[in-house]
Amino acid sequence: MLQRSIHLRSNFCVELNRSCTERGALSGIILPVVVFLEERALSRTFAAVIMAAGKSTRMKSAIPKAAHLICGKPMTRHVIDACREMGIADVVVVIGHEAEKVKAALGNDVIYAYQTEQLGTGHACQQAMPLIPQNVTDVLVLPGDTPLITAESLARLVEAHESQENTVTLLTAILDDASHYGRVVRDPDTGAVLRIVEAKDADPETLAIREINTSIYCFDKLALEEKLSFLRADNAQQEYYLTDVIGLLNETGQRVGAVVADNAADTLGINNRIELAQAAAIMRRRILNKLMLSGVTIVDPATTYIDCDVEIGPDTVIHPCTIIERGTKVSGGQSIGPFVKLCGVDVIRFAQDGSRCSHKDEQHSQINRQAWNGELDPERHGR
Repeated sequence: MLQRSIHLRSNFCVELNRSCTERGALSGIILPVVVFLEERALSRTFAAVIMAAGKSTRMKSAIPKAAHLICGKPMTRHVIDACREMGIADVVVVIGHEAEKVKAALGNDVIYAYQTEQLGTGHACQQAMPLIPQNVTDVLVLPGDTPLITAESLARLVEAHESQENTVTLLTAILDDASHYGRVVRDPDTGAVLRIVEAKDADPETLAIREINTSIYCFDKLALEEKLSFLRADNAQQEYYLTDVIGLLNETGQRVGAVVADNAADTLGINNRIELAQAAAIMRRRILNKLMLSGVTIVDPATTYIDCDVEIGPDTVIHPCTIIERGTKVSGGQSIGPFVKLCGVDVIRFAQDGSRCSHKDEQHSQINRQAWNGELDPERHGR
């Protein structure tokens, strides 16, 4: 569970101690008590709610969108792992369409909330709130179809939420072509978010705004719970929209802030197979860059496909047209490829005759020993 302490913005403690000192009170005794109260009051605990209940008809697939693989890992699992990487233990995933398939894909280390009827993002959030522990003070809300989100971007969101003392903070992005995304309208003087305007409802002046809503938020938990109860489905879709909470908070004078993502790609949402391929290409490049910076030579990144959670030791050379799938471990100093596919194997050491190769699976072991010797027939040997 992520716990953080924020800076004191109130002069209460300072003034109390000064007052006691001026009156000759035992300030040396009072001050530690005040500091203790300050630390206790300012401790903040975060949880995350991830939306993964939709049907996503645009994917044209019998596989739920949340379960589609990107570099060997289910789409929404990437979002879960980003939350975990920044220290959030309590993660609630809202599921609905093909719920059991989604659970099977994502694993049992999260809390599941069920949205039996898909009645909008606000309704989905309502299903999750009762499952969030009582001691949580702030809640991150994320769509399950943003697999490129990083722990660094989420940490930036949390930092802005704390430092700006917002009731809710949006993670936004600046796009050259904002297209169909909702525009973020800010107060020109304070920078606070006034409203989010959907593209279909925007006038030409608003459409010219390049800052868009990514649907990633950090909410004060109590404020979110309260405003969710006021949501109404009085719209054409008859759904409860989480974005309406932003308007409700503004109406009651609570601060709505935003921070722009350093890398807009981190916030890319996936709605169809084209966007799925685009996200996979970005993630693949991230994986390859990380490996190269750790001492692995990749001769041709354009033709090398390596999944996440693959371990490769330094001074290994990966030749063109090589595929290495999730769960594979390669010790240092190897030469892999060209035209090799490794599927969940352990390569401890490679000699020219292929005699020292340790694998999890004998079938894979035989295939890959043939690959080392250039004998792999891609028509005869698959995964």
